[in-house]
Amino acid sequence: MEAAELLKLISLGETSFVQFKRDVTNEVGIAQEMVAFSNSKGGKILIGIDDKTGNIVDLSFEDIQRINRNLVNAAQNHVKSPIWIESETIEVEGKRVIIASIQEGTNKPYMDKEGLIFMKNGSDKRKVTSKEELSRLLQSSSNLYAEEMLINNSTYEDINIDDFRKFYEEKYKEQFYKEQLGRYIENLDLGKDGKLNQAGALLFTKYPEKNITSFFITAVWFKGLHKWESEYWSSDNLKGTLRQQYEKGYAFVINSLTKLQAEQSINSLGKSEIPEIVIQELLTNALVHRDYFINDTVKLFIFRDRIEIISPGVLPNNLTEEKIKKGIRKKRNPLIDSFAADVLQYRGIGSGILRALQAYPDIEFINDKEAEEFKVIIKRPSLLKQNV
Repeated sequence: MEAAELLKLISLGETSFVQFKRDVTNEVGIAQEMVAFSNSKGGKILIGIDDKTGNIVDLSFEDIQRINRNLVNAAQNHVKSPIWIESETIEVEGKRVIIASIQEGTNKPYMDKEGLIFMKNGSDKRKVTSKEELSRLLQSSSNLYAEEMLINNSTYEDINIDDFRKFYEEKYKEQFYKEQLGRYIENLDLGKDGKLNQAGALLFTKYPEKNITSFFITAVWFKGLHKWESEYWSSDNLKGTLRQQYEKGYAFVINSLTKLQAEQSINSLGKSEIPEIVIQELLTNALVHRDYFINDTVKLFIFRDRIEIISPGVLPNNLTEEKIKKGIRKKRNPLIDSFAADVLQYRGIGSGILRALQAYPDIEFINDKEAEEFKVIIKRPSLLKQNV
Protein backbone atom coordinates (compact mmCIF):
# COMPACT_ATOMS: atom_id res chain seq x y z
CA MET A 1 0.00 0.00 0.00
CA GLU A 2 1.27 3.47 -0.88
CA ALA A 3 1.50 6.25 1.73
CA ALA A 4 -1.18 8.33 -0.04
CA GLU A 5 -3.56 5.39 -0.05
CA LEU A 6 -2.95 4.83 3.66
CA LEU A 7 -3.62 8.48 4.47
CA LYS A 8 -6.89 8.35 2.59
CA LEU A 9 -7.88 5.17 4.46
CA ILE A 10 -7.13 6.83 7.79
CA SER A 11 -9.08 9.96 6.84
CA LEU A 12 -12.23 7.88 6.25
CA GLY A 13 -12.15 6.55 9.81
CA GLU A 14 -12.96 3.11 11.20
CA THR A 15 -15.44 0.96 9.27
CA SER A 16 -16.58 -2.64 9.03
CA PHE A 17 -13.34 -3.27 7.10
CA VAL A 18 -10.83 -0.98 8.87
CA GLN A 19 -9.85 -0.95 12.55
CA PHE A 20 -7.39 1.45 14.26
CA LYS A 21 -5.06 0.39 17.08
CA ARG A 22 -2.55 2.61 18.85
CA ASP A 23 -0.52 -0.45 19.93
CA VAL A 24 -0.88 -4.20 20.37
CA THR A 25 0.07 -5.44 23.82
CA ASN A 26 -2.77 -7.90 24.47
CA GLU A 27 -2.74 -10.98 22.24
CA VAL A 28 -6.19 -12.07 23.43
CA GLY A 29 -7.78 -8.73 22.49
CA ILE A 30 -6.22 -8.54 19.03
CA ALA A 31 -7.15 -12.20 18.41
CA GLN A 32 -10.82 -11.32 18.98
CA GLU A 33 -10.53 -8.60 16.34
CA MET A 34 -9.03 -11.17 13.95
CA VAL A 35 -11.88 -13.59 14.72
CA ALA A 36 -14.46 -10.89 13.93
CA PHE A 37 -12.84 -10.07 10.58
CA SER A 38 -12.45 -13.76 9.67
CA ASN A 39 -16.13 -14.44 10.41
CA SER A 40 -17.21 -11.39 8.40
CA LYS A 41 -15.78 -10.07 5.14
CA GLY A 42 -12.18 -9.62 6.18
CA GLY A 43 -10.43 -6.31 6.74
CA LYS A 44 -7.35 -4.41 7.88
CA ILE A 45 -6.05 -3.47 11.31
CA LEU A 46 -3.96 -0.26 11.18
CA ILE A 47 -1.55 -0.26 14.11
CA GLY A 48 0.08 2.99 15.10
CA ILE A 49 -3.14 5.01 14.71
CA ASP A 50 -4.89 6.61 17.67
CA ASP A 51 -8.48 5.33 17.44
CA LYS A 52 -9.80 8.43 19.22
CA THR A 53 -8.20 11.08 16.99
CA GLY A 54 -6.95 9.24 13.89
CA ASN A 55 -3.49 10.70 14.48
CA ILE A 56 -0.45 8.64 13.50
CA VAL A 57 1.64 7.48 16.46
CA ASP A 58 5.21 6.77 15.43
CA LEU A 59 6.32 3.17 16.05
CA SER A 60 9.93 2.45 16.85
CA PHE A 61 11.88 -0.45 15.36
CA GLU A 62 11.47 -2.33 18.65
CA ASP A 63 7.71 -1.63 18.61
CA ILE A 64 7.38 -3.04 15.11
CA GLN A 65 9.27 -6.21 16.02
CA ARG A 66 7.21 -6.74 19.19
CA ILE A 67 3.87 -6.02 17.55
CA ASN A 68 4.53 -8.39 14.67
CA ARG A 69 5.39 -11.16 17.15
CA ASN A 70 2.15 -10.47 19.02
CA LEU A 71 0.16 -10.59 15.78
CA VAL A 72 1.64 -13.92 14.75
CA ASN A 73 1.13 -15.43 18.21
CA ALA A 74 -2.47 -14.20 18.30
CA ALA A 75 -3.28 -15.61 14.87
CA GLN A 76 -1.67 -18.97 15.59
CA ASN A 77 -2.38 -19.55 19.28
CA HIS A 78 -5.49 -17.55 20.14
CA VAL A 79 -7.68 -18.10 17.06
CA LYS A 80 -9.41 -21.42 16.33
CA SER A 81 -8.83 -22.51 13.60
CA PRO A 82 -5.50 -20.66 13.25
CA ILE A 83 -5.51 -18.04 10.51
CA TRP A 84 -2.88 -16.57 8.21
CA ILE A 85 -2.34 -12.81 8.28
CA GLU A 86 -0.29 -10.50 6.09
CA SER A 87 1.49 -7.51 7.59
CA GLU A 88 3.45 -4.62 6.10
CA THR A 89 4.99 -1.46 7.49
CA ILE A 90 4.33 1.84 5.72
CA GLU A 91 6.16 5.10 6.44
CA VAL A 92 4.00 8.22 6.29
CA GLU A 93 5.31 11.69 7.06
CA GLY A 94 8.30 10.13 8.77
CA LYS A 95 6.14 7.90 10.98
CA ARG A 96 5.63 4.16 10.67
CA VAL A 97 2.31 2.26 10.61
CA ILE A 98 1.76 -1.51 10.56
CA ILE A 99 -1.05 -2.80 8.35
CA ALA A 100 -2.31 -6.28 9.28
CA SER A 101 -4.62 -7.76 6.63
CA ILE A 102 -7.07 -10.52 7.56
CA GLN A 103 -8.98 -12.40 4.86
CA GLU A 104 -12.56 -13.61 5.16
CA GLY A 105 -12.26 -17.14 6.48
CA THR A 106 -13.22 -20.31 4.64
CA ASN A 107 -13.64 -22.41 7.79
CA LYS A 108 -16.24 -20.43 9.74
CA PRO A 109 -17.05 -20.03 12.52
CA TYR A 110 -13.74 -18.87 13.94
CA MET A 111 -13.47 -18.38 17.69
CA ASP A 112 -10.99 -17.18 20.27
CA LYS A 113 -9.10 -19.43 22.68
CA GLU A 114 -12.07 -19.38 25.10
CA GLY A 115 -14.49 -20.51 22.40
CA LEU A 116 -16.14 -17.09 21.95
CA ILE A 117 -17.30 -16.20 18.43
CA PHE A 118 -17.26 -12.61 17.17
CA MET A 119 -18.42 -10.82 14.02
CA LYS A 120 -18.01 -7.26 12.82
CA ASN A 121 -20.84 -4.90 13.67
CA GLY A 122 -20.10 -1.65 11.89
CA SER A 123 -16.70 -0.45 13.10
CA ASP A 124 -17.00 -2.53 16.27
CA LYS A 125 -17.41 -6.25 16.91
CA ARG A 126 -20.12 -8.24 18.65
CA LYS A 127 -20.40 -11.66 20.18
CA VAL A 128 -22.42 -14.29 18.28
CA THR A 129 -24.91 -15.96 20.60
CA SER A 130 -27.91 -17.10 18.53
CA LYS A 131 -28.07 -20.61 17.08
CA GLU A 132 -29.52 -19.24 13.85
CA GLU A 133 -26.59 -16.91 13.24
CA LEU A 134 -24.10 -19.64 14.14
CA SER A 135 -25.81 -21.96 11.66
CA ARG A 136 -25.48 -19.41 8.90
CA LEU A 137 -21.77 -19.02 9.62
CA LEU A 138 -21.39 -22.77 9.25
CA GLN A 139 -23.40 -22.68 6.03
CA SER A 140 -21.26 -19.90 4.57
CA SER A 141 -18.21 -22.16 4.78
CA SER A 142 -20.11 -25.19 3.47
CA ASN A 143 -19.88 -26.93 6.85
CA LEU A 144 -23.65 -27.02 7.35
CA TYR A 145 -26.76 -26.68 5.23
CA ALA A 146 -30.17 -25.88 6.65
CA GLU A 147 -31.73 -28.51 4.39
CA GLU A 148 -29.71 -31.23 6.17
CA MET A 149 -31.00 -30.40 9.64
CA LEU A 150 -33.09 -33.24 11.07
CA ILE A 151 -36.70 -32.65 12.13
CA ASN A 152 -37.01 -34.07 15.63
CA ASN A 153 -40.73 -34.94 15.53
CA SER A 154 -40.54 -36.64 12.11
CA THR A 155 -40.26 -40.28 11.07
CA TYR A 156 -39.78 -42.04 7.76
CA GLU A 157 -43.49 -42.87 7.90
CA ASP A 158 -44.15 -39.19 7.21
CA ILE A 159 -43.02 -39.71 3.60
CA ASN A 160 -45.77 -39.69 0.99
CA ILE A 161 -45.11 -43.15 -0.43
CA ASP A 162 -46.99 -42.60 -3.69
CA ASP A 163 -45.10 -39.38 -4.50
CA PHE A 164 -41.77 -40.85 -3.47
CA ARG A 165 -42.34 -44.05 -5.45
CA LYS A 166 -43.20 -42.08 -8.60
CA PHE A 167 -40.15 -39.85 -8.18
CA TYR A 168 -37.80 -42.77 -7.47
CA GLU A 169 -38.89 -44.99 -10.33
CA GLU A 170 -38.91 -42.15 -12.88
CA LYS A 171 -35.53 -40.79 -11.83
CA TYR A 172 -33.61 -44.02 -11.31
CA LYS A 173 -35.48 -46.35 -13.68
CA GLU A 174 -35.64 -49.16 -11.14
CA GLN A 175 -38.29 -50.91 -9.05
CA PHE A 176 -39.28 -49.32 -5.75
CA TYR A 177 -39.76 -51.57 -2.70
CA LYS A 178 -41.64 -50.04 0.21
CA GLU A 179 -39.81 -52.18 2.78
CA GLN A 180 -36.54 -50.53 1.70
CA LEU A 181 -37.84 -46.98 2.22
CA GLY A 182 -35.35 -46.22 5.02
CA ARG A 183 -32.41 -47.25 2.86
CA TYR A 184 -33.62 -45.10 -0.03
CA ILE A 185 -34.06 -42.06 2.22
CA GLU A 186 -30.61 -42.36 3.76
CA ASN A 187 -28.86 -43.11 0.47
CA LEU A 188 -30.38 -39.95 -0.98
CA ASP A 189 -29.43 -37.90 2.14
CA LEU A 190 -33.08 -37.08 2.85
CA GLY A 191 -32.95 -38.33 6.44
CA LYS A 192 -30.97 -40.13 9.08
CA ASP A 193 -31.59 -42.28 12.16
CA GLY A 194 -35.27 -42.61 11.39
CA LYS A 195 -35.87 -38.84 11.02
CA LEU A 196 -36.41 -36.75 7.91
CA ASN A 197 -34.29 -33.71 7.30
CA GLN A 198 -35.63 -30.39 6.00
CA ALA A 199 -35.06 -31.39 2.36
CA GLY A 200 -36.85 -34.72 2.76
CA ALA A 201 -39.85 -33.05 4.36
CA LEU A 202 -39.99 -30.16 1.89
CA LEU A 203 -39.91 -32.54 -1.06
CA PHE A 204 -41.92 -35.58 0.03
CA THR A 205 -43.77 -35.23 3.34
CA LYS A 206 -47.47 -36.10 3.59
CA TYR A 207 -47.76 -34.05 6.79
CA PRO A 208 -46.70 -30.46 5.95
CA GLU A 209 -48.55 -29.09 8.98
CA LYS A 210 -46.35 -31.30 11.18
CA ASN A 211 -42.98 -31.30 9.45
CA ILE A 212 -42.59 -27.91 7.74
CA THR A 213 -44.72 -25.52 9.77
CA SER A 214 -42.63 -22.38 9.15
CA PHE A 215 -41.91 -22.73 5.45
CA PHE A 216 -44.76 -21.77 3.13
CA ILE A 217 -45.92 -18.89 0.93
CA THR A 218 -47.84 -15.90 2.26
CA ALA A 219 -49.84 -14.63 -0.72
CA VAL A 220 -51.83 -11.37 -0.88
CA TRP A 221 -53.49 -9.75 -3.90
CA PHE A 222 -53.84 -6.06 -3.00
CA LYS A 223 -56.26 -3.69 -4.68
CA GLY A 224 -53.86 -0.76 -4.56
CA LEU A 225 -50.16 0.05 -4.68
CA HIS A 226 -49.04 -0.48 -1.08
CA LYS A 227 -49.12 -3.38 1.35
CA TRP A 228 -50.26 -1.19 4.24
CA GLU A 229 -53.52 -0.51 2.44
CA SER A 230 -56.31 -2.56 4.03
CA GLU A 231 -58.23 -3.51 0.89
CA TYR A 232 -57.26 -6.63 -1.04
CA TRP A 233 -58.87 -9.01 -3.50
CA SER A 234 -57.69 -12.18 -1.80
CA SER A 235 -55.06 -13.62 0.54
CA ASP A 236 -53.97 -17.09 1.56
CA ASN A 237 -51.23 -19.13 3.22
CA LEU A 238 -50.06 -21.56 0.55
CA LYS A 239 -48.78 -24.63 2.38
CA GLY A 240 -47.57 -28.09 1.44
CA THR A 241 -44.50 -29.63 -0.13
CA LEU A 242 -42.40 -27.49 -2.46
CA ARG A 243 -44.34 -28.86 -5.43
CA GLN A 244 -47.69 -28.04 -3.81
CA GLN A 245 -46.50 -24.57 -2.80
CA TYR A 246 -45.26 -23.93 -6.32
CA GLU A 247 -48.54 -25.04 -7.92
CA LYS A 248 -50.65 -22.97 -5.52
CA GLY A 249 -48.39 -19.91 -5.87
CA TYR A 250 -48.34 -20.15 -9.65
CA ALA A 251 -52.15 -20.41 -9.80
CA PHE A 252 -52.52 -17.48 -7.37
CA VAL A 253 -50.47 -15.21 -9.63
CA ILE A 254 -51.84 -16.38 -12.97
CA ASN A 255 -55.43 -15.94 -11.79
CA SER A 256 -54.67 -12.33 -10.90
CA LEU A 257 -53.17 -11.37 -14.25
CA THR A 258 -55.01 -9.80 -17.13
CA LYS A 259 -55.23 -11.55 -20.49
CA LEU A 260 -54.20 -9.47 -23.49
CA GLN A 261 -55.49 -10.16 -26.99
CA ALA A 262 -52.40 -8.66 -28.65
CA GLU A 263 -52.52 -9.79 -32.30
CA GLN A 264 -54.71 -12.81 -31.60
CA SER A 265 -58.29 -13.16 -32.76
CA ILE A 266 -61.07 -11.90 -30.52
CA ASN A 267 -62.15 -15.49 -29.86
CA SER A 268 -58.76 -16.52 -28.49
CA LEU A 269 -58.07 -16.83 -24.75
CA GLY A 270 -55.40 -14.16 -25.00
CA LYS A 271 -51.88 -14.01 -23.58
CA SER A 272 -51.03 -13.26 -19.99
CA GLU A 273 -49.86 -9.68 -19.43
CA ILE A 274 -46.61 -11.18 -18.03
CA PRO A 275 -45.23 -14.30 -19.75
CA GLU A 276 -46.00 -17.37 -17.69
CA ILE A 277 -42.38 -18.55 -17.86
CA VAL A 278 -41.41 -15.49 -15.80
CA ILE A 279 -43.66 -16.56 -12.93
CA GLN A 280 -42.53 -20.18 -13.24
CA GLU A 281 -38.82 -19.37 -13.08
CA LEU A 282 -38.89 -16.72 -10.37
CA LEU A 283 -41.30 -18.54 -8.07
CA THR A 284 -39.26 -21.73 -8.39
CA ASN A 285 -36.06 -19.84 -7.61
CA ALA A 286 -37.63 -18.36 -4.49
CA LEU A 287 -38.62 -21.78 -3.16
CA VAL A 288 -35.40 -23.59 -4.04
CA HIS A 289 -32.84 -20.93 -3.10
CA ARG A 290 -34.35 -19.22 -0.04
CA ASP A 291 -32.55 -19.36 3.32
CA TYR A 292 -34.09 -22.20 5.31
CA PHE A 293 -32.22 -21.14 8.45
CA ILE A 294 -34.68 -18.25 8.69
CA ASN A 295 -38.08 -19.30 10.03
CA ASP A 296 -40.16 -17.09 7.80
CA THR A 297 -42.36 -17.42 4.73
CA VAL A 298 -41.84 -16.52 1.10
CA LYS A 299 -43.97 -13.44 0.41
CA LEU A 300 -45.98 -13.27 -2.81
CA PHE A 301 -47.56 -9.81 -3.13
CA ILE A 302 -49.59 -8.68 -6.13
CA PHE A 303 -50.18 -4.96 -6.55
CA ARG A 304 -51.88 -2.92 -9.25
CA ASP A 305 -48.54 -2.00 -10.81
CA ARG A 306 -46.23 -4.86 -9.86
CA ILE A 307 -45.70 -8.34 -8.42
CA GLU A 308 -43.24 -8.88 -5.59
CA ILE A 309 -41.67 -12.21 -4.66
CA ILE A 310 -39.71 -11.86 -1.41
CA SER A 311 -37.42 -14.65 -0.20
CA PRO A 312 -36.00 -14.88 3.35
CA GLY A 313 -32.22 -14.38 3.31
CA VAL A 314 -29.87 -12.36 1.12
CA LEU A 315 -27.94 -13.75 -1.83
CA PRO A 316 -25.33 -16.30 -0.65
CA ASN A 317 -21.56 -16.37 -1.02
CA ASN A 318 -20.88 -12.86 -2.37
CA LEU A 319 -23.43 -13.07 -5.16
CA THR A 320 -24.83 -9.74 -6.33
CA GLU A 321 -27.83 -8.64 -8.36
CA GLU A 322 -25.60 -8.07 -11.38
CA LYS A 323 -24.01 -11.51 -11.12
CA ILE A 324 -27.29 -13.40 -11.01
CA LYS A 325 -28.51 -11.49 -14.06
CA LYS A 326 -25.47 -12.91 -15.86
CA GLY A 327 -26.40 -16.46 -14.87
CA ILE A 328 -23.80 -16.80 -12.09
CA ARG A 329 -25.09 -18.89 -9.19
CA LYS A 330 -24.00 -20.38 -5.88
CA LYS A 331 -26.07 -23.16 -4.37
CA ARG A 332 -27.47 -22.46 -0.92
CA ASN A 333 -29.49 -25.68 -0.82
CA PRO A 334 -27.62 -28.15 -3.05
CA LEU A 335 -29.70 -31.16 -1.96
CA ILE A 336 -33.05 -29.53 -2.78
CA ASP A 337 -31.48 -28.12 -5.94
CA SER A 338 -30.42 -31.59 -7.08
CA PHE A 339 -33.99 -32.96 -6.84
CA ALA A 340 -35.93 -29.85 -7.83
CA ALA A 341 -35.82 -30.65 -11.54
CA ASP A 342 -37.68 -33.89 -10.77
CA VAL A 343 -40.49 -32.31 -8.76
CA LEU A 344 -40.72 -28.72 -10.05
CA GLN A 345 -40.50 -26.86 -13.34
CA TYR A 346 -36.83 -26.25 -12.71
CA ARG A 347 -33.69 -26.79 -14.79
CA GLY A 348 -31.11 -25.90 -12.16
CA ILE A 349 -28.32 -24.65 -14.40
CA GLY A 350 -28.37 -20.98 -13.45
CA SER A 351 -30.40 -19.95 -16.50
CA GLY A 352 -33.81 -19.37 -14.87
CA ILE A 353 -33.30 -15.67 -14.22
CA LEU A 354 -31.78 -15.26 -17.69
CA ARG A 355 -34.85 -16.87 -19.26
CA ALA A 356 -37.16 -14.68 -17.20
CA LEU A 357 -35.31 -11.51 -18.25
CA GLN A 358 -35.22 -12.54 -21.89
CA ALA A 359 -38.98 -13.12 -21.84
CA TYR A 360 -39.75 -9.95 -19.87
CA PRO A 361 -36.92 -7.47 -19.10
CA ASP A 362 -38.93 -5.23 -16.75
CA ILE A 363 -37.80 -7.05 -13.59
CA GLU A 364 -35.88 -5.56 -10.66
CA PHE A 365 -33.76 -7.48 -8.14
CA ILE A 366 -33.02 -6.10 -4.66
CA ASN A 367 -30.60 -7.82 -2.29
CA ASP A 368 -31.70 -6.14 0.96
CA LYS A 369 -29.02 -6.94 3.55
CA GLU A 370 -30.61 -4.82 6.26
CA ALA A 371 -33.99 -6.58 6.01
CA GLU A 372 -32.20 -9.88 5.29
CA GLU A 373 -34.33 -10.67 2.27
CA PHE A 374 -34.07 -10.93 -1.49
CA LYS A 375 -36.83 -9.18 -3.41
CA VAL A 376 -37.87 -9.65 -7.03
CA ILE A 377 -40.15 -6.95 -8.45
CA ILE A 378 -41.95 -7.73 -11.72
CA LYS A 379 -43.39 -4.54 -13.19
CA ARG A 380 -46.86 -4.90 -14.70
CA PRO A 381 -47.51 -3.33 -18.13
CA SER A 382 -48.16 0.40 -17.74
CA LEU A 383 -51.43 0.34 -19.69
CA LEU A 384 -52.94 -1.84 -16.99
CA LYS A 385 -51.91 0.12 -13.90
CA GLN A 386 -54.97 2.35 -13.83
CA ASN A 387 -57.49 -0.31 -14.73
CA VAL A 388 -56.57 -3.53 -12.92
